[in-house]
Amino acid sequence: MSIITLTSDFGYKDHYVGVLKGKIVSQFLEAKIIDLSHEIDYFNGFEASYILEASYRNFPKNTVHVVCVNAERIADIEHIVMLWEDQYFIAADNGILNALTQKKKAQKIAVINIHDRLEDVSTMNVFATVAAHLAKGGNISVIGKEIEVLKEFYTQNLTISDTLQEIKGNVIYIDHFGNCVTNITKKVFDEVAKNRNFEIKFKNKTVDVIHKKYSDFKTTATKKLKDFEGDYLAMFNEAGHLEIAIYNGTPDTLGTATSLIGLRFRDIVSIKFK
Repeated sequence: MSIITLTSDFGYKDHYVGVLKGKIVSQFLEAKIIDLSHEIDYFNGFEASYILEASYRNFPKNTVHVVCVNAERIADIEHIVMLWEDQYFIAADNGILNALTQKKKAQKIAVINIHDRLEDVSTMNVFATVAAHLAKGGNISVIGKEIEVLKEFYTQNLTISDTLQEIKGNVIYIDHFGNCVTNITKKVFDEVAKNRNFEIKFKNKTVDVIHKKYSDFKTTATKKLKDFEGDYLAMFNEAGHLEIAIYNGTPDTLGTATSLIGLRFRDIVSIKFK
């Protein structure tokens, strides 16, 4: 039995998440449904893309990921299904899946073509029908016409200077704790750094150390770990992305990288090497 994950900007006040699950189990009662997130900022494809990239590796082969973010089917945006890393992704062809195909070519991509077979052609019903079909072991060719590539959309690409002296990225996601995740990955950092000293710059702040974990501060007999609460730091998170955080900071207590430093979505974070 395949797992079906859900990612959306529906929130939890309304009935939309429940309706989507109802449509899935109506067609596949044994479906195992897992919520990745329903708190994506409205229509924010960059956030949805990061959530998928950070999550997919924790699921087994044949997992089906349903992405309902800015997913309406319009004149130049089709509904698609993609097989990538032996997992299925259902979304609109609006750039959300491009971050995955930039890392590795998809095994198969198809434009969903079952709309004329359904009485209810709402996005939720189409996605639920395709997800149930795939989770039951169905073939992509039954519900889609194969294409070679996704449409090209603006992505927040890293820039690396010709002299390899600087990596420049952006904040692509702000989590529940107010930690600011960038599109600078540990893989890129290691390839460019080559053990050189560096400075990470964001807003008017600079750090020259990358923490291994949030509590990775040097304590002494006179300075305990608690004394570092509220200090800012940089670290590579579990997904391998550079993250700017406030140690033990939350929106309700000490503050966050957003409230204290002023970092926002799409703000620039750079690493300069010496």
